[in-house]
Amino acid sequence: MCDTFIALPKATQDGSIIFAKNSDREANEAQIVEYHPSRKYLSNSEVKCTYIEIPQVAKTYDIIISRPFWMWGAEMGLNKNGVVIGNEAVFTKLKVEKEGVLTGMDLLRLALERSVSANDAKEIIIDLLKKYGQGGVCGFEDKGMFYHNSFIIADKNEAWVLETAGKFWVTKKVKDYYAISNGLTIGSDYDEIHPEAIAFAQKRKYIKGEFNFATAFSDFLYTTFSACKSRRNRADEILKRSYHKISVRSSIAHLRDHNSDDFNPSKPLLGNTICAHAGNSITRNASQTTGSMIVHLTKENINVWITATSAPCISIFKPIWFAGKVIPDLGEEPGAIFNKQTFWWKHELLHREVLKDYHNREENLRNERDKVENELIDLVYSDSLNGFEISKNSFKRHSQLIEKWFEEVRKIETNNHSMMIYKNYWKKLNRKANISL
Repeated sequence: MCDTFIALPKATQDGSIIFAKNSDREANEAQIVEYHPSRKYLSNSEVKCTYIEIPQVAKTYDIIISRPFWMWGAEMGLNKNGVVIGNEAVFTKLKVEKEGVLTGMDLLRLALERSVSANDAKEIIIDLLKKYGQGGVCGFEDKGMFYHNSFIIADKNEAWVLETAGKFWVTKKVKDYYAISNGLTIGSDYDEIHPEAIAFAQKRKYIKGEFNFATAFSDFLYTTFSACKSRRNRADEILKRSYHKISVRSSIAHLRDHNSDDFNPSKPLLGNTICAHAGNSITRNASQTTGSMIVHLTKENINVWITATSAPCISIFKPIWFAGKVIPDLGEEPGAIFNKQTFWWKHELLHREVLKDYHNREENLRNERDKVENELIDLVYSDSLNGFEISKNSFKRHSQLIEKWFEEVRKIETNNHSMMIYKNYWKKLNRKANISL
């Protein structure tokens, strides 16, 4: 499950546009942050997506993406034109095609590679949806994970929400801010709609009274167990409280939110927090925040803040730009098995040590985390500084802190009375990843 929001100039502190997303997936599903430069292709070229090949375009644009290690498509990303997209799984009444289609993550990456504006990206996704459909197996180990998709799409001038149910779609232009969390949200107040959506819903008797896209097409059971309403309500509450003051700092706090000062990751039955930690194999298996991204779009710059790790609550958001090598050295490419030579798994080992007694162990590193992160933010925005050296140094510093924090938290005696089902769940995950704690 995931949480994404967009804030437009009326809502932000500096009149910019700010996009933010937590990508929530299976806990051993490492996520890769990548830069792909612009390329030109021959007229008969094809691009191999996660499951199918489709014709390639003549030219693709530079992109920065964060993707699950086994997928071609991406959970979130942006291109050098300033187009940014995040997607969410949504669960609908319509059958999900299991083969011969694009995944929602494929749609996202294809749109980033091909678009010059948010509106352009929106139209590209709609066109690809019509031509190739959507679905496919979207879980790593959970081969029963199928879903449709919703998207937040933005550029330096505007933002759109695009929601889908099978081949049907609906869009809404964002006025000030908007959050999505694994459930359809657009009702009767849409701006555009698939020309056959209403007639189809009428034929299936999905409509009771006034047509409402979300009500007509949402699957009740899966939507309920995704806990999307509680997470979206919490996101709206945070955004409303921060209205006119939304910034990179407030967005970081937003993505770290647990909706409680005494949060215990072992207790919730459902994945009902924006910063998500997996907890059981049924209702919280695909509920681990495995990557986080904030994109700060100003008229002059595109500033990207990423963790390149799981668990933003104990991670550090670091800056990257379309400059130099773009992505600093993150070690070997991560997979599903623990590898201490990868940045993602190095942090994940710390995360799992913290989970043994989250409240006491997270508290131990919080002040230093905030100090280093605030110094980075001050550095980047003091004189509009940006460049690869800052990125490289921030990742190096974070890597050193991970090692330091790991040794420190191990010395803190645990006082955690977690439920046995939670402890056994994590023991099983650790065995699968070859982690010994």
